[in-house]
Amino acid sequence: MQITAFAFAIILASMHIFAKNMRFIQIIPRSRFLSLGGGVSVGYVFIHILPELKEHQELIEHHGFLLSYLEHHAYLLAMLGLILFYALEKTAKESQKQNQEETGEDQPTRRIFWLHISSFAFYNGLIGYLLIHRDSEGLLSLILYVIAMALHFIVVDYGLRTHHKDIYNRVGRWLLALAVLLGWAIGVLTEIPESVLALFFAFLSGAIILNVLKEELPEDRESSTLAFSLGAIGYIALLLLVS
Repeated sequence: MQITAFAFAIILASMHIFAKNMRFIQIIPRSRFLSLGGGVSVGYVFIHILPELKEHQELIEHHGFLLSYLEHHAYLLAMLGLILFYALEKTAKESQKQNQEETGEDQPTRRIFWLHISSFAFYNGLIGYLLIHRDSEGLLSLILYVIAMALHFIVVDYGLRTHHKDIYNRVGRWLLALAVLLGWAIGVLTEIPESVLALFFAFLSGAIILNVLKEELPEDRESSTLAFSLGAIGYIALLLLVS
């Protein structure tokens, strides 16, 4: 099954490599495909990931982490993931605005680019690592995970390309594709304790929610509420059907 997981890691990595060639998503009003993909990602989080946080919560408490005096560790980690990526998004936008005023370049500074890409490399690496986790739960679970994350990567790729433009095409997308494969490789070569994995998993859920909603909510995106809703409801129905 590790070979199957590797094949899916290649598919996920290719989303970043080839997303720039998907001309139909680079339009305003926002491509309905992007809104559909965002809906699928959110549907997966709320139906598949968030319910698992209770299990992870119990696992964290059982292992007595440094946060053991807090009552809801997993949910706090999900909130931390959301807050961190919200802060990254605000920093990138502010840098983009300031850089345009000072130099005329409509993109964040190189320092912010590397901060942004480093954070998303960790994000992608974690998603790649979790391919092994999903692999152990069966092929169907793995396929559902890959579908949701592949669509999510297209949404994320669009947002990062909007911010960083040429440097993202030249450097960023390749690093993010590589991060997925590195995450898979770490999953094959090492075994992270379940309690630590639970922390990462919780963090990821909050980060995914923020990275989808930040692309859907701004008015200038002119997103499709119908496509987003159909993506979320349709994927939720699929998950419930096969559960």
